[in-house]
Amino acid sequence: AENKPRSPVPVQVTVLRGRYLKGTKSDAPVTYVRAEFNGTLLGDSPKLEASPETGVEYNFTSSFDCNFEGQNNLDDIAHKPFILTIVEILPKERKQKEEKTAVLAQATVDLLPLLQGECTFKTTVTLHAVATASVETTRQDAPKPILEVAVFVPEPLLTEYQIEGSNLLKVTVEVAYSVPEAWNITGPQFNTVVSLQVPASSEKECILTFPNGILKPGGEKEPTPRQKKWPTSNILAPGAHCIPESFIHSSSYDEEDGDLNRESKEFRLEAETEKKRVVWDFERRCFLEPDAVITLRKRIAECRYWPVEITRSLIPTFVKGKAIRAEKGDDDSQLSSHGVAYVNMAPLLYPGVKQIRGAYQIVAYNETEIFEKTKQLNSVVREVACQFSVVGKPQAPAASGLPHPKVVPSKTLREEKGVKEPMQQNSALLKLPISESLTEMETHASQNVEGLQYVEAKSYILLEFALEKPLVPKRPPEELAKRVQDLIPPRPAVPRRYGGAQKAVKGYHSQISSIASTILDEYHYMFGQQIVEGRPLNSQTLEEQKRKLNYELNFSGKYFAFKEQLKHSVVKIVREKYLKTTAFEDREELQAFLSELYIYLVDQMHIALNKTLVADTPEPVPDILADYTQLKHFAREAEINEEFDLAAKYYQEILARDRNNPDHWFDYGTFCLLISDDGKAEECFHEAVALNQNHLPSLLLSGIMAMAREKYEEAETYLEDTTCVDSRSVVAWTILGLFYELQDNVIRAEMAFLEANKQLQVAATALAAQQLEEDAKVDSIEKGERREKKHNSLVFWSSLDMGLDALKLEQIRVPKEGDGVLEGATDLSLSTALDLPEPLNNKHPTGKAVVGSHKSHTTITSKSKKTPHKVEQSDQRMSSLHEQKQLESVQQPTRSIFMETAHFLLHANALQAVERVLAHELLCQEKDPTSEYYVALAQVYLQQKNFPKAQEKLQKAVKIDHQNPDVWALTGHLYYLTQRYTDAKECYEHTVDLVKDASEMHPVYVRLGSIYIQEEEYEKAKHSYLVACKKSPTCLSWLGVGVACYRLGEVTEAEDALSEANILNNSNPEVWGYLTLVCLQKTGRQFEAEQSYKYAAKLNLKNQMLLREIEELQQMVGFGNPAF
Repeated sequence: AENKPRSPVPVQVTVLRGRYLKGTKSDAPVTYVRAEFNGTLLGDSPKLEASPETGVEYNFTSSFDCNFEGQNNLDDIAHKPFILTIVEILPKERKQKEEKTAVLAQATVDLLPLLQGECTFKTTVTLHAVATASVETTRQDAPKPILEVAVFVPEPLLTEYQIEGSNLLKVTVEVAYSVPEAWNITGPQFNTVVSLQVPASSEKECILTFPNGILKPGGEKEPTPRQKKWPTSNILAPGAHCIPESFIHSSSYDEEDGDLNRESKEFRLEAETEKKRVVWDFERRCFLEPDAVITLRKRIAECRYWPVEITRSLIPTFVKGKAIRAEKGDDDSQLSSHGVAYVNMAPLLYPGVKQIRGAYQIVAYNETEIFEKTKQLNSVVREVACQFSVVGKPQAPAASGLPHPKVVPSKTLREEKGVKEPMQQNSALLKLPISESLTEMETHASQNVEGLQYVEAKSYILLEFALEKPLVPKRPPEELAKRVQDLIPPRPAVPRRYGGAQKAVKGYHSQISSIASTILDEYHYMFGQQIVEGRPLNSQTLEEQKRKLNYELNFSGKYFAFKEQLKHSVVKIVREKYLKTTAFEDREELQAFLSELYIYLVDQMHIALNKTLVADTPEPVPDILADYTQLKHFAREAEINEEFDLAAKYYQEILARDRNNPDHWFDYGTFCLLISDDGKAEECFHEAVALNQNHLPSLLLSGIMAMAREKYEEAETYLEDTTCVDSRSVVAWTILGLFYELQDNVIRAEMAFLEANKQLQVAATALAAQQLEEDAKVDSIEKGERREKKHNSLVFWSSLDMGLDALKLEQIRVPKEGDGVLEGATDLSLSTALDLPEPLNNKHPTGKAVVGSHKSHTTITSKSKKTPHKVEQSDQRMSSLHEQKQLESVQQPTRSIFMETAHFLLHANALQAVERVLAHELLCQEKDPTSEYYVALAQVYLQQKNFPKAQEKLQKAVKIDHQNPDVWALTGHLYYLTQRYTDAKECYEHTVDLVKDASEMHPVYVRLGSIYIQEEEYEKAKHSYLVACKKSPTCLSWLGVGVACYRLGEVTEAEDALSEANILNNSNPEVWGYLTLVCLQKTGRQFEAEQSYKYAAKLNLKNQMLLREIEELQQMVGFGNPAF
């Protein structure tokens, strides 16, 4: 049905009225409206006189047929405006026979709403002046002349099929910067043309041309925002060239998609300010039928680079209507500076992407290179450039009068025929044998010498490609979340019990306290004055006060309010504590219950009153239990020591305390991955997602597990959802890219990796800015201290100057014998008293002489006050420049997206995924691998028990960075696991001596301590274990302290340390074994020795040397073994 030919649909445009029109010589001109579309005049309105107050009512309707196959098709409606021209009838002069007319103004109507499903719409368009003395007034506050227009079609121009499958492509050619210096503004004029082709259907190509680029000198930036222009040449009014509500906006270089982005920032700033440029600012809209959309998508997938050609043609001079060319010959000889920009269109296939914009480098046109990159065999600019040599000539001034409108094909129609012919020739050229085409390419490639000027000048062009709808729709977050819910239904929240016996009793206590406080306030209000006056309080007086208080409470209704206040809490106690929720059938049972309840309520009332009226007694301190962080640390230590049963016990204890925390399930899942229980691990990740549908780590691991099971649809759902949950997650985008790469979806993988790099750069910039801000705060504090010291120093020297001046004046006023001796003594005494390094000799510390007058002193001090402020401003400017340069230098990420992902996956024990990520890291690095890369790879091999490969990678890592603490720590672990304890000790000691700590220092200290104990270096062992206990205490670290102290003969300290170890883990048999030794060493500890030994045996102590030592000591002391 969609391929059935349609009959033309009339498009009616009605000019309703015009307002604020002014003629060239009158405020009430006689005008008419001329309508034009696609180069065809559609008619004139009647001649009407305008009124300054009401305007003019035209009510003029013109129409044209929308032909879906030929002229005035949907693409014409998309990119060509409906032009309305206001023509003024000039007043007749003397002896004038014919009336004269003048074009007053023009307006353009955008018909795009007709392609968006509208059948009728109204709009108000601004009239733009054609001549200088026209409707546009010089007054800024005066209203602009306008036309009110209505557009109507009897039926929608688009069918449902077209609305669903069609699209609108907007191609904007903005500016070409840093054009060759040989291009001169004066001299022969050239027409600079940009050309490219897009698919018009599955079989035809549409060539887009953008002629008439304006060459401008450098010196200032192009203003933004600025309006885009219609790609037509038959608009007379300069302002009418602009497309309404369509602007060119400036954007950050980081957000662009072109060749020159962040790295070329300085060059672009210079080029866009100082160098020559060619300006177009044209927007060409292309209506894409559904088959054209499919072709466009397929074409981009097959070849991502599209050529955009740029060339210049000499504009011929006209003498008596004839064009005189500079040289006779072929049209191709008039083309010069043939260049091309390769636009990567692949981002338009990213899900949800509708626009790409960027600066693209212009290189010399080379057909061989174009064929290799784009598979295009011919140049699109050669077929159409000749006609624009005529179009590009300067337009003549508007005629004083216009002929009677005549409906004839215009020059634009002839141009369109000229465009369609190259389209057909293009398709014919594509059918040429490739061997002939390649031979022709080599001939053209050797002739394009002028095109090399673009490369020498580093020319580039700003282009934008925008679609109304994305070529690849992106699944909305709501749909992804719904799919995740279908795969893993969310776990309903556990209902909280807000009741309970304990809470009911607490509520009763709070109500009693509130009522008691109210009664006390009432008592104070009634009898407080008697207490203040000191009247005696005997039993009779108190009884009288009680009677009056009860009367007041009953009379005022407060007593009844108290009962109502208590009723709810009493009911809660009955229901929650006594579990009575039904009526009593036996009256005696009711009376018995009421008696019991009364006694209980009175007792609780007394407890509440005692708490209210008596000072609170401190509650007993609850027993300290290990929190989640400690339990997780214990589990991690057990994992490192390969005590997996103990680690599982800790993780299960964490879950037993709180099963509704997704983090706990994720941690348990990563442990299951470590012990290769993939099924259980996936269950844990799904449980975490069920508890929290937005738990990012669990969603990532669920996707990875689905990939491992080859459930790719599920994996895509999980991984896409992670990017919606946290769009700034570098790890989420990277893993999604790895998934797409596994699916051979190169374009989507590229999209995900680009987004990951973008988010990594954003995070690095934010981190650098935060660091600079913190440094600036520290610097400001230090500068404030320096200014304060400087100010105090200035005050000191100023006061000293005043003191010296006063002293001199005193000496001059009262001269005595021996003045010289006294003056010297005075100077000496001043120097001594002020602790000066040397005599002043009337010199200021700055080296200037001190003038002994108050006026001079004031001048000096005032200058000294101004100087620091200027210096401070200069320092601030220098500091800001320094911070800006420092920010640019430090905001580069320290690691790649793959290393960020590798660290996450190592933490999650997903070793297979880590190997894939590290393989990408190796491929993406331009230089040799980093030390961090080898460390991550060594961690994988260590977990896989591949010790030779792990040692090889660690040796490479230490050569690159011998100060990396993780390298030395992992090397120590490698030697420790292979029982090379001497080498392990050296590596551990080197790790401890480094300034920077390794990522995990606890196993370093514990294993170093165990080696010291083996070598009987107990003091060193004690120190190493104590450092571990200080940073992160565990049962093993305190056990090590206890063993070291016991071997050193410090039995009391050993018992304390072993007690700490026993508190953290009372199931460790070695702790009980050493406690047995400690109890056997002390007299009178027979019971404790037997109990400790009993627990050690019960827990299956396997240390044979320790068992023999215990048995020998038991035989020596004669107790400790119940079997004796």
